[in-house]
Amino acid sequence: MNFFPVFVYFILVVGFAGLMTGLTLLLGSLNKHPTPDKLMPYESGMIPIGSARVRIPIHFHLIAMLFLVFDIEVAFIYPWALIFKSLGLMGVIEMFVFIGILLVGFLYALKRGAFVWE
Repeated sequence: MNFFPVFVYFILVVGFAGLMTGLTLLLGSLNKHPTPDKLMPYESGMIPIGSARVRIPIHFHLIAMLFLVFDIEVAFIYPWALIFKSLGLMGVIEMFVFIGILLVGFLYALKRGAFVWE
C-alpha cells in the first residue's frame, strides 16, 4: 500500500496544529495586561450583583427530571407509530401497557404535587 498521502496528511495536520498553537501563544501574549474589566466575570453584559452561589430550589430539578422522563416517552412512541400497521394487535396492546405505566407515574407525580408551582 502507498502510505504517502497519509504521511502528507499527517504532516499537514501536525503543522496546522503547531501553527495555531504558536499563533495563540504569540497573539495571546500581546493582551495579557489585566484590567478590572477583564477580571470581571461576564454575565450577559450586566455587572454581577451578589454571590454566584445561590441555592436553587429542588423543585426546578424535579421538573427537569420529569420533563426528561416524559420527553423520552415520545422518543419511544415515534418509532412505534411509524410501524403501527405492521405490528398488529399485540403491538397496540404493548403500547397501551407502556403508556399505562407512564400514566401511573404521571398520576403519582401529580398526586405528590410535583407540578404545583408556588
